[in-house]
Amino acid sequence: MQVSANGIALEVEDVGPPGGQPLLLIMGLGMQLTSWPDELVQLLVARGFRVIRFDNRDSGLSQGFDHLGVPHLGIATLQHMLHWPVKAPYRLIDMARDAIGVLDALGVRSAHVLGASLGGMVAQHLAAEFPERVRSLNLMMTTSGARRLPQATLAARRVLLQRPRRHDIAALLEHYEQLFRVIGSPAYPPEPQAFRARMLRDVQRAWRPAGTLRQLIAVAADGDRTPLLARIVTPTHVIHGEADPLIPVENGRDLARRIHGATSDFIAGMGHDLPLALLPRYAEGLERNAARAAR
Repeated sequence: MQVSANGIALEVEDVGPPGGQPLLLIMGLGMQLTSWPDELVQLLVARGFRVIRFDNRDSGLSQGFDHLGVPHLGIATLQHMLHWPVKAPYRLIDMARDAIGVLDALGVRSAHVLGASLGGMVAQHLAAEFPERVRSLNLMMTTSGARRLPQATLAARRVLLQRPRRHDIAALLEHYEQLFRVIGSPAYPPEPQAFRARMLRDVQRAWRPAGTLRQLIAVAADGDRTPLLARIVTPTHVIHGEADPLIPVENGRDLARRIHGATSDFIAGMGHDLPLALLPRYAEGLERNAARAAR
């Protein structure tokens, strides 16, 4: 369903018991609400959560911002490297306000929050700027953006920025297969046919590379969120793969050290994806953190 949130139209899915504890899922760069595995949603619903997932602005079936043009990645990269301000079509705080708008549209006063990758960056803004709306915070494979921390490997950076050779379905599937071969979990490789089926569903639903680029520029413009971390008082749980080549695990360790009282789960063999074998572990960690917040 579509809702009006923060003045724009966002695609939202709301499942689980209406009286359950609301849990807002915020996905990463260029990904869609369907990128959260249905199996994870089912596990969370079975634990009594009302699971709310949505397409971020400029992705999936949510409102796009093509009228703002396509940023020049080379210029933005140079500005970022020289510590100059990066001009972005919108900011991560705008995306955090979108998330608040989703809660408002659904009549949800406060929710547990799980953010993955870029979604975890947005979630940091949520917990720091809107603490009364966040019951518990769960940060998965994400970072404060501090420059002192290890950055993506060259291979991960290269594959992230690559464009498909063509825009037909076969080329898009090949692009995603190559991407996740590099950034995925070496200890938990997906079953090829099931992975391809999930990717086919997603690319048939939406393919919006210009929106992904605008989101990427928003990340660059956001800079170092370390000052935000001291303001986060919400019970926080950090989940990170020790084999993540895109956002190395030291980024997660840094979050866990800097957010007061944070718990953590650093997982051997996990990269920058959501392996089906680890979904029960994720769900258990979220449930424990929710219980900690309730206490």
